[in-house]
Amino acid sequence: MKYPKKKARTTGRAGSVLLGLASAALGLAAWFVLANSGIDGFPGPVEVARRALTLIGDGTLFADAGASLKRVLIGYVVGVALAIPVGFLMGWYPVVRRLIEPWLQFFRMVPPLAIIPLAIVLMGIDETPKIFVIFLASFLSSVVSTFQGVVAVDVTLVNAARVLGARDPQVFLGIVVPASTPFILVGMRIGLGASWATVVAAELIAAQGGLGFRMQQAQLYYDLPTIFVQLIAIGTIGLVMDRLLLLAERRLTHWQERR
Repeated sequence: MKYPKKKARTTGRAGSVLLGLASAALGLAAWFVLANSGIDGFPGPVEVARRALTLIGDGTLFADAGASLKRVLIGYVVGVALAIPVGFLMGWYPVVRRLIEPWLQFFRMVPPLAIIPLAIVLMGIDETPKIFVIFLASFLSSVVSTFQGVVAVDVTLVNAARVLGARDPQVFLGIVVPASTPFILVGMRIGLGASWATVVAAELIAAQGGLGFRMQQAQLYYDLPTIFVQLIAIGTIGLVMDRLLLLAERRLTHWQERR
């Protein structure tokens, strides 16, 4: 009985790969059409690939990608690491929720990009303001998801555990944390996208290196192939990081039914 399930899973994966390849082929075809549609200066895939090889050959692309990735990882990891305990405290203790939630909602309404000029004035033009706005973007996304995960836990399960003699630490670790994990991971994925958007904006305003910085320099010289290379690099790195989070989500929440 196990073999048909394994075969079906393998077939499903093969189908997903084929669909992914078909999607990539359609995207390239649409790109070729746009490049040959008469849009002034719009580069095609071949021209962008040549520029990418040039930037890889002289080390520029790897240096810029490394600088941006370092900023994202530091700000993102610190933001998520702080957001998870704060979200748990807000969801578990109503007093903490009432104290923090108004400020949390206030700052959620202020885009992190709007804080970049203030952060630069207060913190200078080095790495600190860039990492700070990335931290803020990832923190706000993750703390809200964690909080929603805690308050969404089925009260019946909590009450049943307490009736059976479970103490608060046991209820928290045995019920609340597992039930909140899918929400936390969704928030982490959203925060990752916000972190990449924020780092590019920060590098466009004040940076001496990074993918956003290179895009700004290319824009000054109307170098569209270089801009396309940076955009593809950002999307590729972000996609790989998102797939890793999705893999972690599937392993940590394997008990969930999936479509």
